[in-house]
Amino acid sequence: MEKKDIDWGALGFAYQPTDYSYVSNYKDGKWDEGALTTDHSITLSECAGIFHYCQEVFEGLKAYTTEKGDIVCFRPEQNAKRMANSARRIVMPPFPEDRFVDAVEKVVRANAAWVPPFGSGATLYIRPLMIATGNVIGVKPADEYQFRILVTPVGAYYKGGVKPVKVQVSKYDRAAPHGTGNIKAGLNYAMSLLPSVEAHAAGYADNMFLDPETRTYVEESGGANFLFVDKDGNLVVPQSHTDSILPSITRRSLVDVAENYLGIKVTQRPVRFDEIDQFVECGMCGTAAVISPVGEVDSDDKQVVYGMEHVGPVMKKLRETLTGIQSGEIEDKFGWVHKIDVE
Repeated sequence: MEKKDIDWGALGFAYQPTDYSYVSNYKDGKWDEGALTTDHSITLSECAGIFHYCQEVFEGLKAYTTEKGDIVCFRPEQNAKRMANSARRIVMPPFPEDRFVDAVEKVVRANAAWVPPFGSGATLYIRPLMIATGNVIGVKPADEYQFRILVTPVGAYYKGGVKPVKVQVSKYDRAAPHGTGNIKAGLNYAMSLLPSVEAHAAGYADNMFLDPETRTYVEESGGANFLFVDKDGNLVVPQSHTDSILPSITRRSLVDVAENYLGIKVTQRPVRFDEIDQFVECGMCGTAAVISPVGEVDSDDKQVVYGMEHVGPVMKKLRETLTGIQSGEIEDKFGWVHKIDVE
């Protein structure tokens, strides 16, 4: 298989159409067989439910080339499960989890020439999504849906190496208490766009959202979960008492890496904002960057500095270990790496 003629090292994080997408439609109470398609456009009625009542969920994962030359993705069954849970919350028919993984395999295999080579720092980003396509005027769930997977090659998140970033405490709430903050739906991300634009304009990489009920506890950023390290080197992972933090697959994986690879003690609990100055490291974790180290957190009346000059040792080791597992350089003890056979 010959790879596409692309300057892999120059890729950014932007959409580039590839050869195939995957599509399946839900009608009359069932999903059709689904198939690969070369058509990357969607034609919908102006009355489709997605436009009026925002029935939409999505996922994000990546395909990698390992050191041995295999094409793999990371824990796709967890994305399948999370997408099914997201769909149920806004009354969409879950796409079957086994078919989700099969569809990921099909679309990556069909676009194998677009999977960047090992060592390039680039990956093939995989974006499964589901939208309401059936006509809806009254406020109710639609009766027809479409599930799609698009893929696009993307560059390394950090072009010049991993560097600490600054975040600010947002004056906005990301999600309502006991609302939809714990699912991966477009409506949550729409809520974070204005805060994100304002943060970037002020020189910050992202926001730190506090809990929407009391604005006392750390929740997450616009697209990632937070992690902290205490003075004893233990990992502290914020939990939400209002059920408004997205259950990050990367976060769960890093917890397992900390405990089972690195022997780091992990505590998962609500973290008060007024205690974050007691920690020695902070990071944001998610699919795109794995870990973005946070060097500074600013609020109206407080500035907490962890260090903008270098990445903390625990965050550095966590990131290196997880990316090493993904690339095949470190033994995969848990069977997380899902090999995709390419003919």
